[in-house]
Amino acid sequence: MSLGRGGDGREESPAGRGPGRGIEVRHLRAFLAIADEGNVTRAADRLGLTQPAVSRTLATLEQRLGIRLVDRSTHHLVLTPEGVAFRDRAAAAVAAFDAALDPAGLHHWPLRLGHAWSAFGPYTTPLLRRWQERYPQTPLELLRIDDRTAGLTRGEVDAALLRGPVEAPGLVTEVLFDEGRVAAVAADGPLADRTTLRLADLAGGTVVLNTVSGTTTLDLWPPDARPAATLTVANTDDWLTAIAAGRGTGVSTASTADMHPHAGVAFRPLSDAPTVPVLLARRDAPGHPALPNLVALAREVVGRRGAGGG
Repeated sequence: MSLGRGGDGREESPAGRGPGRGIEVRHLRAFLAIADEGNVTRAADRLGLTQPAVSRTLATLEQRLGIRLVDRSTHHLVLTPEGVAFRDRAAAAVAAFDAALDPAGLHHWPLRLGHAWSAFGPYTTPLLRRWQERYPQTPLELLRIDDRTAGLTRGEVDAALLRGPVEAPGLVTEVLFDEGRVAAVAADGPLADRTTLRLADLAGGTVVLNTVSGTTTLDLWPPDARPAATLTVANTDDWLTAIAAGRGTGVSTASTADMHPHAGVAFRPLSDAPTVPVLLARRDAPGHPALPNLVALAREVVGRRGAGGG
């Protein structure tokens, strides 16, 4: 891939023949702006270019890839299925390019570790402390990103701590430990008086679901005993707020109770809910040189804690 920053929309001759040849970063930036804005005019304003220049750049990208990325048959631009799949790859490529040219990163290249909530659970602090002791020359940045892969598929992080099965292509995952599930209920509600709960105890009312980064879906309940209603939110903060306000109950992993305490929410063990695997995920491609150290240290921290009884 040719890595130029040109932004004037000029079409340049492909470097050779075949799909993907001659594609530059400016082509990817234009496509991502269109994907985000859903409109060529707004994308052009965002990039500081003219609308015809952005349209030509998109057309060139599609021509050189040999696929249609945007459906232009409707009033609002919509990504094709190929465009949806390409968006994450384009974002990862642009993020990697920008990171490579970041002057600050040339001296200390941080290792970015994403998570959607609860990080590494009870192992978070031991991991961060031990990393600082052993690899002080490589900062380990823990970033919360409200996304199913915590920004990993978009190239925003180098690795991610994820919960539950992840079906995103191009990722390598390793199960580090399993977490039990807990129910989250309003602290002043009747369910908070119970020491343990069952899934059926929550099914009679509304269940709050984090559909962006959460792992709980209606499939957790038997088909004939699913909750009567659901309320969807987009992140952990809104999830906790809705439960504290008595708008519904929720299900999460045990680490949520420790990492996200809330005065208005009581967490109770769920006796009949399956555990959730906690994964360390990374892209199946060359990445940060310190990734092997992170994988080894994560295994060590979990093993030592388990062996020592916590």
